[in-house]
Amino acid sequence: MVDLGKLGQRYDLFVVRALETLWGKSRERAGGRTNLLLAHLLDTAAVAELLWDGFLARSTRSVLDDIAGGPGRGRRLFAWLCGVHDWGKATPVHQRLWPEGAEAVRRAGLTWVEAAAVAGVKRQKRWRHDWAGGLMARELLAEAGWDAEQLDWMWPLIAGHHGAFPSLRDVQEPGPAKGQLRGRGAWRDVQRAVLDVFTREVGFEALDGVEPAVVPSRALQLQLSGLVVMADWIASDERFFVGLDDLRLVSMDASRERAASAWEALGLRGGWGVLGVPGPEAFRDRFGYAPRPSQAMVIDVVRRMGGPGIVVVEAPMGEGKTEAAQAAAEVLAARFGADGVFVGMPTQATSDPMFTRTRQWVRAIDGRFASRVVLLHGKRAFNREWKALLESAEAYAEELFCGVDEFGLVDDPYGIESEARGTPERQAPAEWFLGPKRGLLAPFVVGTVDQLLYAATRTRHVMLRMAGLAGKVVVLDEVHACDVYMSQFLCEALRWLGQAGAPVIVLSATLAPAQRQALVEAYLAGAASREELRVEVPAPSGYPSVTAAWLPGTGEPRFHVDAVGSWRADLGVAVHVVPEAVPGARSSRQERERLQGEADARVGDLLASELVDGGTALVIRNSVARAQSLYEELRGRFGADEVRLLHARFTVARRADLTEESLRLLGPRTPRPRGGRLILVATQLAEQSFDVDADLLVTDLAPVDLLLQRAGRLHRHQDTWRPDRLRAPRVFVTGFEPREGREPAFAFASEKIYGRHLLLRTAAVLHGAGGVWSVPSDVPALVETVYRADTPLLPDAWRHAGEAARQEQEERDRARAEEARQYLLTPRGEHERRTLAGLHYGGSTAGSDESSLQAAVRDGDESVEVVLVVQGKDDAVFRTLAGRALSVNGDVAPDVLDEVLGSVVRLSAKFTEAAAELKPLPGWHGHPWLRRSRALVLDSSGRARLGEATVSYDDEFGLRQV
Repeated sequence: MVDLGKLGQRYDLFVVRALETLWGKSRERAGGRTNLLLAHLLDTAAVAELLWDGFLARSTRSVLDDIAGGPGRGRRLFAWLCGVHDWGKATPVHQRLWPEGAEAVRRAGLTWVEAAAVAGVKRQKRWRHDWAGGLMARELLAEAGWDAEQLDWMWPLIAGHHGAFPSLRDVQEPGPAKGQLRGRGAWRDVQRAVLDVFTREVGFEALDGVEPAVVPSRALQLQLSGLVVMADWIASDERFFVGLDDLRLVSMDASRERAASAWEALGLRGGWGVLGVPGPEAFRDRFGYAPRPSQAMVIDVVRRMGGPGIVVVEAPMGEGKTEAAQAAAEVLAARFGADGVFVGMPTQATSDPMFTRTRQWVRAIDGRFASRVVLLHGKRAFNREWKALLESAEAYAEELFCGVDEFGLVDDPYGIESEARGTPERQAPAEWFLGPKRGLLAPFVVGTVDQLLYAATRTRHVMLRMAGLAGKVVVLDEVHACDVYMSQFLCEALRWLGQAGAPVIVLSATLAPAQRQALVEAYLAGAASREELRVEVPAPSGYPSVTAAWLPGTGEPRFHVDAVGSWRADLGVAVHVVPEAVPGARSSRQERERLQGEADARVGDLLASELVDGGTALVIRNSVARAQSLYEELRGRFGADEVRLLHARFTVARRADLTEESLRLLGPRTPRPRGGRLILVATQLAEQSFDVDADLLVTDLAPVDLLLQRAGRLHRHQDTWRPDRLRAPRVFVTGFEPREGREPAFAFASEKIYGRHLLLRTAAVLHGAGGVWSVPSDVPALVETVYRADTPLLPDAWRHAGEAARQEQEERDRARAEEARQYLLTPRGEHERRTLAGLHYGGSTAGSDESSLQAAVRDGDESVEVVLVVQGKDDAVFRTLAGRALSVNGDVAPDVLDEVLGSVVRLSAKFTEAAAELKPLPGWHGHPWLRRSRALVLDSSGRARLGEATVSYDDEFGLRQV
């Protein structure tokens, strides 16, 4: 306990009385009793010690030891850095906020001029205890003899612990305050005493002994900042840190007891811990079969890497890239001290099955780990496996929890302020990780690649995302799906991960050489802390291939590139063009509908002929409207039992059911009845990481890499029964009109999504239908041919149009890249800065909620989601889509909540403006889950007006315009 007698010997009575009075948490925020400032600082430091012992990656601890001056020194420095975050509360700007506490402080003899304080706050509302603490750190640590370079990186950790890093200019006290916010005179003595007592309790003899020996990289600073926030949030949980208002009860030992109780109750755990390098038998133990040549190649390369780096694995669909990446991640984690893994997938739909596979993999390493895997995307509540885990842990109702600070600031974009209660069971991840902005901190995470891209945006609490990523192996699947805009964020994230020394594994079946070069350069530039690092990345000599790059201590990049043959023989895929008349820009609606009907009928004729003896067909359309139109045609021909529809305009619950059904009916473990027939009409949802096996593919034209991805759904499993006429894989390409003597015309949706340039070059590859692609051997050459704009490819009659399309695409790419840069975490030209000061200064910043972040990293208007409800003409109450009554105001009973939340549907971009006029139902305004939701009220026939349009919804077609 704090020895008041010794304090009296060190400080005068006035200072001791102040230490007994300064408050860190008000009674309302500390379980009904004031929490002294020193108590909160020590509580946070004690939590930090537990983070060090049971959460931080071995790699992070090792680097922090180096920063602190040698082995064994990092733990104490880390605890000090976390605990000192709220030191700025020893100022009038904070102490004046709570009237009861302010009065006690005044009685202790610490005063301020309220009028001046008010004037200062009016001038700069953001000047609070965090900024005050940063300013004080620069001044008082300089007095203690700290070098300027150490001060420069340390003060932003204090000033930025509420989520944004100010510049040094920002933290200067507002002039009108005249010192009445920071504190003058006696305040300075008390501030020094708070810091001195805290420092000694943590275990240092004096402030000069705290000074780090080495300046950490910016990436480590950002990671540290996130860990400071994490420790603060845990130590602010009033359930476990009830206020201590008697200084005699405050000590580091007491805080350690409180922290240990909180840690155990919250169920917080790290990941792998000390992980041995897996032996030769590990692959079979994990996955049940011996590694294929390409998988063995990847494992061998990562075993020989000279340091953490980036590994690019290029292999065809069905080669086993996922297992290769998982095995490589285990090796990299063991060798370089990572404590977990983040797996980033292109979509929510592809994240769900990867969640299952990741749990199976980590369970094979250690049975305890499967309970620590988090699924991280906006619709995870509708994943049955995830939901079952949460329900088993009795955590489902409290999935979103956040704290409220002294300013009433809620770290929760959805406004959910309920506290998570109860100790979670161990079948699910610790409940603490399920709150907003915390998901990446869990040891094992599967989610959309957006979660990684968010870590590259200039947004509040971005440090929490980096803290979650930096100690992990990062696996990114299907990276070719990132377009020019998204690639700006991907490369920015790779820079930070490279500087953090986090191993990254990149997977793709169809990666363009220029994209491989850009990804490797970005990672190495980060590792070198350089604005630019131009290197010649060696090209693989074959396919499948692996490219590994790292930066050893010499500073010269090292590469290891290898290639090996696929485990499967080449598959000859015959590619045919099915011409389709494309309406012109001035065509009437009737003309467009007529031509669409003719195109649908042609596909119907084709399928009737090809599936005469049974079999399965996958049809991929480039737009929901085209998919719905074709489905209607095929349902009329073949009946609803033989045709399925899957796209993104179903409600989330219905889409989850349809996805599960599609994977079940066309998946690898489903026996096919002889003579049976099934057609799945889908959009790009079925393009990649969608484990189905079709006999025949009909697809709209898309860039060649995506055509190859779609073709990867063909003949995936050798033991599947197929009709004789479908034993050779074939692809029929639709959605464009070849024209004699000139360039082809493309379907409007295709051109809008992909642009004319790549469509023209892909169409040129298809020119003269009837060719056969050897998959996988032809994959790299096909991709390079289309994506290397300087490769002559277009027929003479197309060249003028092709050149115009190329210039248009290049201009569009430049504009999109420039648009993305306004949101990037680091502005151009600032990658060699040494501190986080001003990181959030200037430029545009994306919002912190899921929809605005997604819009920022995916180059689109914020996607608008609505909740569908029904109210008939004579109905007094609102109802769910299934007909269950809500109330006259739409109030939702607990047993109906899942059904209402499952009725969310995403609108197409053209309805964004109209949807902005939609509001929550009156009964939703006080509901934590629904109060920010927009209701789209359907009539009894399932129709509604949306702006100037009429839309309808049913479970067969989804949402469509009528």
